Amino acid sequence: MDLANLVPIPVLLPLLAAGITLILARHPAWQKIVSGTTLGLVAVFALVLCLAADAQGPIVLWVGAWPDGLGIVLVADRLSSLMVLVSSIVTAIVVIFPSRRDVSDSADGAPVSVFHPTFLVLTAGVSNAFLAGDLFNLFVGFEILLFSSYVLIMLGATRERVRAGSTYVVVSVLSSTLFLLAISLVYGATGTVSFAQLPERLAALDPGLQLVIQLLLLVVFGIKAAIFPLQAWLPDSYPTAPASVTAVFAGLLTKVGVFAIMRMQTLLFPDSPLTDLLLVVAILTMLLGILGALAQGEIKRLLSFTLVSHIGYMLLGIALGSEAGLGASIFYIVHHILVQTALFIVVGLIERVGGSTSLARLGGLASVPLLAVLYLVPALNLGGIPPFSGFLGKVALMDAALATETPLALLAVIAGVATSLLTLIAVIRVWQRAFWQDRGEDDDRVHSLRVLPRIWVVAASALVGITVLLTVIAGPLTDFAYRAAVDIQGGAYTVAVEEALP
Repeated sequence: MDLANLVPIPVLLPLLAAGITLILARHPAWQKIVSGTTLGLVAVFALVLCLAADAQGPIVLWVGAWPDGLGIVLVADRLSSLMVLVSSIVTAIVVIFPSRRDVSDSADGAPVSVFHPTFLVLTAGVSNAFLAGDLFNLFVGFEILLFSSYVLIMLGATRERVRAGSTYVVVSVLSSTLFLLAISLVYGATGTVSFAQLPERLAALDPGLQLVIQLLLLVVFGIKAAIFPLQAWLPDSYPTAPASVTAVFAGLLTKVGVFAIMRMQTLLFPDSPLTDLLLVVAILTMLLGILGALAQGEIKRLLSFTLVSHIGYMLLGIALGSEAGLGASIFYIVHHILVQTALFIVVGLIERVGGSTSLARLGGLASVPLLAVLYLVPALNLGGIPPFSGFLGKVALMDAALATETPLALLAVIAGVATSLLTLIAVIRVWQRAFWQDRGEDDDRVHSLRVLPRIWVVAASALVGITVLLTVIAGPLTDFAYRAAVDIQGGAYTVAVEEALP
């Protein structure tokens, strides 16, 4: 069997399942079974692609047989197949959590039946963005996941969700418009949007025009990745969504933007003049994000600010431009997708058990030991406590920065260490207030996991367990990440696409 035929499966299978779950609109239990099974299958196919790409290099499929590089091309190299694998694992677990109350907020007549079809379309968009071999197909992937996210973020149509969702929609439409403008400019200047052909043609352009194109694309992807100063929309948008939706948004959607920045910097602009600018942005994203987190009294908003902050670590590795920096950044992306998703899922359980996510209203949750462990493990991981993967990823990034021996890189190291310490303070503050402070004598809320379906507890435990597993497999995963970094810097991507031309 030609492995190239497996490349579109992570896109096509969820789209097919979305149609099936729409037919099963009156049977939510069957919808959940179809969604979970589909995403589990996608994870299996993604693992096969991951192993194949590692063994034989990028796997390319031209959709259609148009000559001269026209048409849609999908590429599964080490980086994209790894991202599809991690995203499918996360979505397969998270899809277990939505309940009627969760997605409708008890609003009568809310379109609960559309959750699973929309969620599956979202996963198809994410996979398409990771596998896209040209700018326009990347745009299509972004639009698929964005239109799906519009529906998911406003399910239930509560006032708070509509207000936050409106901000999200406006910002997303603006970024999409800028993306179209950038694609038009690139095509007008080079005559192509293919990642395989663009490096050579962009290099032949006037340096000023190259810089304009790079800055425009950086703004577009920066909005989607929520880097400074384009991050203000995120903390107001994510916390209002249902717990399962927020978990996927926090874990995946910003990483698609980071992935796009990585592709742009390594493939389209390998000799970028913006290295120092990216380092400054990385430093400010880390510091301002975590300072915002420390000022929050609500757990979801606090975690949303830490999400922004830790995007700075990923951007740091990209800005360094070295194989060590890129490899460390890839490792950290994988770590952060899993840990951030786990934390938001656990916070969803805390809200169900404690009745709130406000630190002023929570307390006494230490009486539920399993819930305490489920929060503490990924929280310490996010804070960079050894031997967890967060510590390993940050050490790798700091080593890569120190190897450059520049003052700005040294400043980035100081900012990274400070951000890690402040992150630990933020998550321990949640631990102290939500789990250890007294509830008050007049608090009659029930603190017990018995209020949760058993499958939720099992799934959350599995997700937290995977974050611990990252420490166990850190060696092989780090090696894979560095091989992926060599791929995206060494031209293997371009060569593979050109050799596969029909």
